[in-house]
Amino acid sequence: MKKKLLTVWSSPKKEEMYLYTDRLEGLKRVPTELLKMFGTPKEVMGLPLSEDKNLGRADAKKVLSEIVEKGYYLQMPPVRDDYMLDLYKDTSAKYTDIL
Repeated sequence: MKKKLLTVWSSPKKEEMYLYTDRLEGLKRVPTELLKMFGTPKEVMGLPLSEDKNLGRADAKKVLSEIVEKGYYLQMPPVRDDYMLDLYKDTSAKYTDIL
């Protein structure tokens, strides 16, 4: 069973976008183009990960295999339905009383 100690990085440019890297390698193997798109990574936490561990939005086996193959795993933000996007808009002007 594969086990690794990882570092999880968050993107300042995109909410809920994360990079997982090997703790010892850090960002060495992450392509420059990806880092430009991602922004300056902010370390969120260290994470011991084994194949049998459950992650919220990623398959642990896939995370580990991509880190071995590519040097990183990129977790994209969840897709939001169009109707859910209205929750983040300022609609306060819509509900003001006109006298």
